[in-house]
Amino acid sequence: MNTVHVETQAVDALSALAQVQRLRAFRALVVAGEDGLTPSSLASQLEIAPSGLSFHLKALSHAGLVSVESSGRNLIYRAAFTRMNELLTYLTQDCCQGQSCAVVPEAAKACC
Repeated sequence: MNTVHVETQAVDALSALAQVQRLRAFRALVVAGEDGLTPSSLASQLEIAPSGLSFHLKALSHAGLVSVESSGRNLIYRAAFTRMNELLTYLTQDCCQGQSCAVVPEAAKACC
């Protein structure tokens, strides 16, 4: 993958997260794990109107940070852990001048 594409993806993801409600929604989906959350349960948990949440979920989805799946009459939103980990890797790939450092505990690296 070329550098410009990777940088564009990073900027898109960071831009999507650079808003309080979207950051809160993404973090709630990370906590929910692979089970994900329906928009109604997420809206209730975040105390945000469903219409506003829809706008934020669309931005997160466009940035590749969340996925959505139909399950009967419900939509299930999930954090895109692979994309999240790619972003974290990109942001930290050159930290500590290539030496091992304690920025991220080993246990945290294996959680996703």
